[in-house]
Amino acid sequence: MRYTLLLQYPEMSAEDLGAEALAEGMRAFDLYAKALDDAGALRSADVLHPSTATTTVRVREGQPVVQDGPFADTKEQLGGSFVIEVDDLDAAIAWAAQAPSVAWGAVEVRPVATHFADGAWQGASPVQ
Repeated sequence: MRYTLLLQYPEMSAEDLGAEALAEGMRAFDLYAKALDDAGALRSADVLHPSTATTTVRVREGQPVVQDGPFADTKEQLGGSFVIEVDDLDAAIAWAAQAPSVAWGAVEVRPVATHFADGAWQGASPVQ
């Protein structure tokens, strides 16, 4: 089954973290990604730019409305995601518990209902 691990944690700049903590975090995430890949579970991973780089788009009265910045005003950010393929929720939770950012934030484990691969949608409908 496919799961997306959504990494949420307090937003800090590289300057806030400091060079040593930033290097350690990058090393920890590199080891985590390699462990997922070595286990054959990793399908993709993304590290997102800070929320200040976000552009939010909505359509109101038939017209696009573009807003600089994230939709929600929060101290935590969605920092990145890992898409994994494992046997079940227990296995996904075990991997989430190993994410480096779980020590200072949360990892949301969400089943993937459908995904697009090889030119077609794969999986079940998200509507139950």
